[in-house]
Amino acid sequence: MSRAAHPNGIRVALVQNAPRLNRTNLAASLEQFEAASKEADVVVFPELSLNGYLLQDKVFEDAWEIGELSELAAASGSADLIVGAAIRVSGRTYNSALYCSGGKILHVHHKVHLPNYGMFEEARYFFKGRGIETFATRFGKTAMLVCEDLWRAETIAELASAKPNVIYVIANSPARGFGEEGLQIEQQWDALLKSTALLCSAYVVFVNRVGFEDGLGFWGGSRVITPKGETEHRLPNFEPALETVTLSHSLYAVQEWLAKID
Repeated sequence: MSRAAHPNGIRVALVQNAPRLNRTNLAASLEQFEAASKEADVVVFPELSLNGYLLQDKVFEDAWEIGELSELAAASGSADLIVGAAIRVSGRTYNSALYCSGGKILHVHHKVHLPNYGMFEEARYFFKGRGIETFATRFGKTAMLVCEDLWRAETIAELASAKPNVIYVIANSPARGFGEEGLQIEQQWDALLKSTALLCSAYVVFVNRVGFEDGLGFWGGSRVITPKGETEHRLPNFEPALETVTLSHSLYAVQEWLAKID
């Protein structure tokens, strides 16, 4: 049985790792989860953390059937778990986020907006999901997004209407736009995450991977944004990291009050 949350708030572990392009990620993720769950209520991994990003045609071999992830689901008896994976459903492959809790898979979100420009070819290998849904957890109303899902005005509008307590955004964002003022893509993400937190009056937890795949370098920089639109905690760029952050119950109270204002 999952233990009760910390009285001061939800302890969320951000696992900023570098998945490999094979199925060994499942065993590695279980090891990382075991370590992180000792201090956390929810453990969050990046997008496609069970597969790696540049799968291309290999996705048809390495995509997971839900039934193959029973060990992962069972592990969530000690803490809730969010992972990213290529999932096969009725012959279709999806870029998905899975929320596991109490020893079972509680919710699956299939990425809705698949980038298909420049370095991205996701629409070639994945089917798009039908929509974004909030769902109930022991920590309140929750939403999960996968990377490009957040880069749409309609997504933020939907979330603002649904009023979730926490929005988890898992990503595989490559580094680009190096300049004197820093990494442009990081600045864009930061503005987007803060705007989402403010407009939705919700905590936003962003977990992005690091490492390299076929010339692409992923920048990390995972972070937690408060309902006030402030960065509460930020992980380093380009380095693997695992840190636990407490989402304050007192800010939930502010969030709930703000949510009543139309």
